[in-house]
Amino acid sequence: MADMAPPPLAVLPEDWERALAIVAHPDDMEYGAAAAVARWTSQGKSVVYTLVTSGEAGIDGMHPDEAGPLREAEQVASAAVVGVDVVEFLGGADGMLEYGLPLRRTLAAAIRRHRPEIVITGNFRETFGPDMLNQADHIAVGRAVVDAVRDAANRWVFRELLDEGLEPWGGVRAVLAGGSPLATHGVDVTDSLALGVESLRAHEAYLAGLGQEMDPAEFLESFARITGTRLGCKFAVSFEVLPFQLL
Repeated sequence: MADMAPPPLAVLPEDWERALAIVAHPDDMEYGAAAAVARWTSQGKSVVYTLVTSGEAGIDGMHPDEAGPLREAEQVASAAVVGVDVVEFLGGADGMLEYGLPLRRTLAAAIRRHRPEIVITGNFRETFGPDMLNQADHIAVGRAVVDAVRDAANRWVFRELLDEGLEPWGGVRAVLAGGSPLATHGVDVTDSLALGVESLRAHEAYLAGLGQEMDPAEFLESFARITGTRLGCKFAVSFEVLPFQLL
């Protein structure tokens, strides 16, 4: 029996102005979501990137002390391509992130600092699909993001944040998880995919360190074309939407 085609995607509402993207590593946003960010910044929206780690364990042939600063620099350059000029690194240990209270506290603090309407993260489900397992850092961060949105809104959770001048923030309308196998919504990136490709190319040292040839344009276009058929456009990227308020 042939596999059933994936269901159509709903158009993601864009009636918001401020987003905070929280992901585990440099390059996580660039495997699709950055093309949507390029669209949104071109509309005048503000998007901030928060990286939990510096990706220091991501290049096998390079010591973490060298790889971390290099990957930070590549991420800053990559973000600039899609109109993001605020990029922060939280100093977590690449490859060793754990879901739990310390991570939730750190992310709740970031949400209170930036006070976004939308929080963007990566896929935190166990797989990307039937043939690709997810990575532990992605799962830990995504799960913590969802809980940290609630934590950021509750003044009686992580009370010490009040002493740091971080007042509760309950204005997050939704978490958008890019690349989820449970995606429900899509964003038309036909006019911004080229910037998404260039943002991935900016991770030059990391891509070279993978030890295999990968053409960013071919890679991103192939997935965006498939997603576009679900949204009714040429190129699209998908998001699982976890609403905290009505979109």
